[in-house]
Amino acid sequence: MSSSRLGRDFYARDTLEVARELLGQRLVRVIDGERLSGLIVETEAYIGEEDRACHASHGRTPRTEVMYGPPGQAYIYFIYGMYHCLNVVTDRVGFPAAVLIRGIQPQEGIEYMRRNRGFRREGELTNGPGKLCQALTIDRSLNALDLCQSDLLFIEETAEVDPGGIEVTPRIGIRADEMAKRRPWRFLLGDKA
Repeated sequence: MSSSRLGRDFYARDTLEVARELLGQRLVRVIDGERLSGLIVETEAYIGEEDRACHASHGRTPRTEVMYGPPGQAYIYFIYGMYHCLNVVTDRVGFPAAVLIRGIQPQEGIEYMRRNRGFRREGELTNGPGKLCQALTIDRSLNALDLCQSDLLFIEETAEVDPGGIEVTPRIGIRADEMAKRRPWRFLLGDKA
């Protein structure tokens, strides 16, 4: 699979545009020379300190520092004491915004993913942010990694996705105010809902 890697200009844009346009792109993790990959099928946007669902809503902290950095970096956090979640920093330096990669459709390295996930069925390997990080061995050791330069974790450009095939819904699993819960900032390919 030969594709070009997404560059800084892709990420240095409006977060909602990036969240939508990440759909159909290929997330790639390389471990010991083996490529693990899948097409991104679900994303969520988190934008600024005013977004009560965004980790930056409490301001700049050691945990969120990467969100204020250059677009195109990985923001990886640990949640519920058991799951890692992969986000891609977007917009501009100094403004905290990121896109959570919520799900991928596996393409390469499926047996490796199965071993990591306890030999689950293919449809259950990467259909959630914690699941995909477990399947692809993505953890905090990759936090702040530059996805535009790294050979360990990056996103490749693929054929364009039909915008008519994209569903937009409120984000899920939000523990914040009603406005944050209602924002239609979750994007998914229609057949993955």
